[in-house]
Amino acid sequence: MKEAPKSTAAAVNRLTEVLSRLPGIGPKSAQRLSYHILKASEEQVRDLADALVSVKQKTRLCRICCNIADAETCGICANPVRDQTRVCVVEQPQDMLTLEHTGAYKGAYHVLHGAISPTEGIGTADIRMAELLTRLECGGVVEVILATNANVEGETTAMYLQRLITPLGVRVTRLARGLPFGGEIEYADDVTLSRAMENRQEF
Repeated sequence: MKEAPKSTAAAVNRLTEVLSRLPGIGPKSAQRLSYHILKASEEQVRDLADALVSVKQKTRLCRICCNIADAETCGICANPVRDQTRVCVVEQPQDMLTLEHTGAYKGAYHVLHGAISPTEGIGTADIRMAELLTRLECGGVVEVILATNANVEGETTAMYLQRLITPLGVRVTRLARGLPFGGEIEYADDVTLSRAMENRQEF
């Protein structure tokens, strides 16, 4: 990152540097955010600070699906109307939210919090794969829908999971190719996602 001018206050420099560590935030965006925060009222800044602390202190992973929750189980796992015999596996919590927005799926989920990526040093032990297998071994699940992203990492993760799940006698399906290779679920439109879910295939 390019260093801020020496004339800039040290506190602003530090805030800019911290903000630039966030994904999708470059040096210029971090600088704009820093000055926006500087001009905001003290009440607005305290609200932001409280929200940041609260999201770390008051959230946890659902003990069943590993989704972000503020209780032992998330709202979907605790919902008796959801079909708990079908589990849709996604990479990130935001992927689950995107699928939920389509209204095409009424089953349960499992959030991996990542995908296998040897080039980035991410292996099977670095994502929530063991929790999924433990869940399946307990019985009651008849289908696992692999909804990892349509890129190299997502495909690698899906193939690895398929090899582990099939011997358990659970049906394994994959979202249909309505999703373009290289695309991410989070950015897909509702129609594409709905069709992909409805036309999922044996994996």
